[in-house]
Amino acid sequence: MKTLLKRSALLLALPISVLVNFSLRASADSTAGIILSTKCQGGNNINIWQNYNSGELLYRATNPNGHLSLGKGTSQATEGVRVYKFRNRNYEYSVWDGTLDNPQAGTLEVYKNNRIVMKQACRKN
Repeated sequence: MKTLLKRSALLLALPISVLVNFSLRASADSTAGIILSTKCQGGNNINIWQNYNSGELLYRATNPNGHLSLGKGTSQATEGVRVYKFRNRNYEYSVWDGTLDNPQAGTLEVYKNNRIVMKQACRKN
């Protein structure tokens, strides 16, 4: 069982690390303010930024496999919790800002071609 979990984690990490190397850079600097900062299982650190002038949402993630920066995110309230969504080719990243039971918790979900490939519990910084 442990071997299967390790292999599954490795298979999920590979496409994410490949995407990291080929992703477009989204700028998050003094023109943007951080609106969410989380640490997730598996070493993912995620920051959601919002551009002061345009309101554009930016996704910045770091993990042991590299970095991923995405722009043009969306935000919506779902089931009483704010969800930020970002797209990169066939992948969609959803970051849940809290849960109904715990506002300090959250979730990272990664979908490929509308099928979930990873789900991690997160905690706000």
